[in-house]
Amino acid sequence: MTRSLTWADRLRIERAVWTLDTYLTDLPRKSRITQRREVRTNLRAAADDVGTVEALRRLGNLRRLAAGYLAAEYGEWQPRPEWRTGAACMLLAVLLMTKLVAVGQTAFGDGIRAVDPHASGTFHWHGFTYLNQETTYTFVDGRYSTLGGAWTPLVYAGFAVAFILGGRLWRLLPAWRRRNADD
Repeated sequence: MTRSLTWADRLRIERAVWTLDTYLTDLPRKSRITQRREVRTNLRAAADDVGTVEALRRLGNLRRLAAGYLAAEYGEWQPRPEWRTGAACMLLAVLLMTKLVAVGQTAFGDGIRAVDPHASGTFHWHGFTYLNQETTYTFVDGRYSTLGGAWTPLVYAGFAVAFILGGRLWRLLPAWRRRNADD
């Protein structure tokens, strides 16, 4: 019996396909695209025959399915951390934080000059709470120099978290591997 797929059915299928795709991130891009298309096509055909809920139930555990695809691609495969991806995520976090603080500091100095183009004196910008320390602006006839504005330890902890999450460093833990292999 052929059934018409509703939008909700299509969304369920897409959710399953993209969830599987997240488990297949260690595959090369072209291989992942091929697997996505194949699973999507098969799920839509099965959903036409037996219904979407039953087709998704018969698909089984997506982690196991992904492990099968990875084993087919690499043989006996063990998940490994992605050092370059972790470094790229940390670099992105550093660049974004640098830009945020630089824009804030420049805006504060330009704001003082907008009020008084020939300002002289010392001004303090308290910065972004929990992200950077106070910056001191010393103005002499409209020109200024800054001192301070260093990142707080919370920012450095954020960089470490970006590296750990981006690089998937939990894969180095043997207990984590054993527990996830049983899923």
